[in-house]
Amino acid sequence: MRSVYVETLVDAPIEQVWRVTQDPAEHRRWDLRFSRIDPVPGTRPARFRYATTLLPGLTVRGWGVHAGERQRPDGTRTSALRFGSDDPRSLVAAGSGHWRYLPGPHGVRFLTGYSYTPRWGLLGRLADLAFRPLFGWATAWSFDRLRLWLTAGVPPERARANAMRDVALRLLAVVAVTVAAGAAGRTPAALALVVAAAVACLVPPHPHTPAARRCRRRPPDRLAARPPRLLEHL
Repeated sequence: MRSVYVETLVDAPIEQVWRVTQDPAEHRRWDLRFSRIDPVPGTRPARFRYATTLLPGLTVRGWGVHAGERQRPDGTRTSALRFGSDDPRSLVAAGSGHWRYLPGPHGVRFLTGYSYTPRWGLLGRLADLAFRPLFGWATAWSFDRLRLWLTAGVPPERARANAMRDVALRLLAVVAVTVAAGAAGRTPAALALVVAAAVACLVPPHPHTPAARRCRRRPPDRLAARPPRLLEHL
């Protein structure tokens, strides 16, 4: 199955990027995919348990094991991860992935590549046709929220509020245009709805509002796409 790939450029020191992505308390602030991340004390390689709230009243739980390399000869850093869930309600059965931290003249290229095996047999593979792109979108949105935090000083909580306000304004604009078109009687309401919705989706978000579209979604080189050897030891 095709891996999920996301990359952003963070204009911040690599030590700061490392800290807010490796510290569980900081990680769950910006990553939309996790509601809780709880380390398991005394484990090596480091293990953790996580929880993800998919819908109100529906929270799935899982496990993970990870290790990182902070000191590499080329100045880059790497973190590798294996994860899974024993919860039968979770589409994700097991998977693996990595983060890379590549410092450069304009900041740190922070990227991830990961894949997983869905459960539920054929039904799960069909559901994953919709879920995998959604998972990729959530990863990219989270990466942009991280970038805004470290580059523009927008805390993750404020970025989430900005996003909610952005969605509300777009929906209000679509409703207003559709109602106005219907009242004028010159344009069918259905057509006005489609056009207004398309325009609302295309309008760029505010610079301080997270947007998945700002992230790279395809690996630009072999290094970015190649899983680290660190994964072999997990």
